[in-house]
Amino acid sequence: MSDKILIIDDEEPTVQLISMLLEKRGFETIKAFRAEEGLRKAYRHQPDLVLLDVMMPDMDGWDVCKRLREMSDVPIIFLTARDDVKDVVYGLEIGSDDYVVKPFNNDELVARIKAHLRRSPRPNMSEEMIFNDGDFRINFMNREVWVRNELKHLTPKEFNLLAVLVRNAGRVVTRNELVTQAWGEEYSDAIDSLKLYVHYLRQKIENNAQQPEYIVTSRGVGYRFVNR
Repeated sequence: MSDKILIIDDEEPTVQLISMLLEKRGFETIKAFRAEEGLRKAYRHQPDLVLLDVMMPDMDGWDVCKRLREMSDVPIIFLTARDDVKDVVYGLEIGSDDYVVKPFNNDELVARIKAHLRRSPRPNMSEEMIFNDGDFRINFMNREVWVRNELKHLTPKEFNLLAVLVRNAGRVVTRNELVTQAWGEEYSDAIDSLKLYVHYLRQKIENNAQQPEYIVTSRGVGYRFVNR
């Protein structure tokens, strides 16, 4: 079975050229010309690797990368004309695995793709996760959380925190890990704010915020989403 590569770029000629290159090298390609379309196809087709542009009109590649990271460890390679070192560093900090600047060498791009595929297990990208016999549901595509059949209105920062905890359900996520994965490396010194945002989350999703069922504290370490 051929590895599936999802290409997300609003420049159609570029997508077609990359698709032709990869298909000649034995890959299956999935094409998306808008960010939201790319996210939908990621959920639907479960690609083995994503090639992602940065500059797109409806949602930039940075946000797409963060959304993909909410529910999957699929390898992500930024493929973009933005060559500033700050952009490269930022792209890697928010969760991408590699950063390739256009114009690129065809053989080098294929070699990088193969290297990441060798190191990566088959990704499992879930659009929705369900816990506690359906009492808790989180939809990553729509960014919706339902608790006991009631839609909970979370802020983007609250949702991002919850998404990281849910993706690691059953495992303690350290405070530093939780902040940087949910909000980015630039928030690594915002650990003091984490307790407050966890409090906000508990107020919204727990029956009793003082005796949480879902988000429990591992004292001195971090937090764990209870997998039940």
